Amino acid sequence: MAKKYFGTDGIRGRANRFPMTGEIAMKVGMAAGLAFKNGSHRHRVVLGKDTRLSGYMIENALVSGFCAAGMDVFLLGPIPTPAVAMLVRSLRADIGVMISASHNPYYDNGIKLFGPDGYKLSDKIEGRIEAMLDKEVELALADNGALGRATRVDGVHDRYIEFAKRTLPRSMSLSGLRIVLDCANGAAYKVAPAVLWELGAEVIAINDEPNGVNINDDCGSTHPLGLAKKVHEVRADIGIALDGDADRVVIVDENGTVIDGDQIMALIAQFWHKAGKLQGGGVVATIMSNLGLERFMHDLKLDLHRVKVGDRYVVERMRADGLNIGGEQSGHVVLSDFTTTGDGLVAALQVLACIKREDRPASEVCKQFEPVPQLLKNVRISGGKPLEAAPVKSAIADAEARLGDKGRLVIRPSGTEPLIRVMAEADDPALVESVVDDVIGAIADSKSAA
Repeated sequence: MAKKYFGTDGIRGRANRFPMTGEIAMKVGMAAGLAFKNGSHRHRVVLGKDTRLSGYMIENALVSGFCAAGMDVFLLGPIPTPAVAMLVRSLRADIGVMISASHNPYYDNGIKLFGPDGYKLSDKIEGRIEAMLDKEVELALADNGALGRATRVDGVHDRYIEFAKRTLPRSMSLSGLRIVLDCANGAAYKVAPAVLWELGAEVIAINDEPNGVNINDDCGSTHPLGLAKKVHEVRADIGIALDGDADRVVIVDENGTVIDGDQIMALIAQFWHKAGKLQGGGVVATIMSNLGLERFMHDLKLDLHRVKVGDRYVVERMRADGLNIGGEQSGHVVLSDFTTTGDGLVAALQVLACIKREDRPASEVCKQFEPVPQLLKNVRISGGKPLEAAPVKSAIADAEARLGDKGRLVIRPSGTEPLIRVMAEADDPALVESVVDDVIGAIADSKSAA
C-alpha cells in the first residue's frame, strides 16, 4: 500500500507545506512516541538537526509531540545524521530523530527516524506510525504528571568526534596530508574539521559557515566542482565533500577527479578483502550502481548484491546476509563494523587510511575500476502515472531491446522529489544517450498529452 507521508528516507518535502508542516511534525512526535513506549521507565528521544532555517520550526513541533506522548527529549542541535544513530544507542534512548532533507536545498526539510538499535525504521514500523497520523491520538497521550521534558545536551560533538577517530587504528596518523573539506554549510561544519585536524591532517575547510539558507547551495557532495577548484588552488592531496547531514561523501583526488560512492566501496572492499576483514563475500549496492563495480567485484571473486534505492534497504540486506560494506553511488557508504547507517566522515577516514597505507597519490589509490558509460536524467512530474501510458511502455520496451544483455536500463520515481529518474548504461556511450533521450522524450510527451 502506498504511503502518504513516508518516502525512501523518512518524511520529506517543502518546509511549511504538506507534509513538512509544524502540525504534522507534532503529530509525528506523538505517534512515534506512542509507538516506541514500552515499559514503565522514563522514555527518551534524541533529536538532532542540520542547519536549515526551518529546523527551528520542525524541532519545536516534534518536541511538543514527544513531550505530549510522555517522552523526554534530548536536544542535540546541529549534528550529522550518523551521530544521531550513534547517540540513540550511547544514551540508551528509545528513539532517535534527525531533522534534515539531506542533500536537498534549504527550502526542503525532512524527518528521519531511528529505533533504539540505531537503525532506520522498517516499512512495517513506518506504516504503523503513519496509520496513527490521520487518527485522533489524544486519548492515548500522557497524563499531566507524566508529560515529557526537553533538555539540551552538552558534549555531543565531542562524543561523535571521539567515535569517528576510533574507527581508525590508534597508531594511524593523517600527518602529512593536506585535505580540503567541503562541509556543505551543513550539520558537520564543526565536527568534521575537528576530526581530521585531531588526527594530524592539515585541514582547509570550505562552506563551513551555515546561515540557514546556504546548505548544499552549489557545494557539498552533489556539487563537487568548487571543491575540485580549491584542491587545485591550494595543491591539496585530496578533497572530501559531505552533504547537508553528512551521511554522504564524495572524494576529489589531487587532479580534481571526482571519486563517487561506487569507487569508494570498491576501494574499501578490496583493502578489507586483502586484510581478511570483508564479511559475507561481497558488497551490497543499489540498482543505480555502475556496471563497472559489478565487474570489478566479479574479478575479485566477490559478489555484488543489488537492492532498490535507499540506504536503509542496503542496510537491511547487509544485516540479513552478514555483509559489512554497502552503499550507493551517490556517496552513502555504510560500514557496519562501525555504523548502522551511512556516515560520510567515517567512509572518508577509511579512504584516507588506504592512501596512508599505500603511500601513493589519491589518484592512483582511489580509482579501482573503469566505469561503464552511464547516463542519468530526470523528468519532473506534477502527478499522474506517466509510466503506465502505452507510448511510454513501448519506448521502454524498445530501449531494453536495444541494450540487450550488454547494458542496463533503470527507470524509477524518486522517493524524495517529484521526479522520474531514467538511467542507462552500456559500453557504447552513443547508445546510452540515445536510449535515455528516447525514454525521456516519451515521458515528456505523455505529460503533455495528459
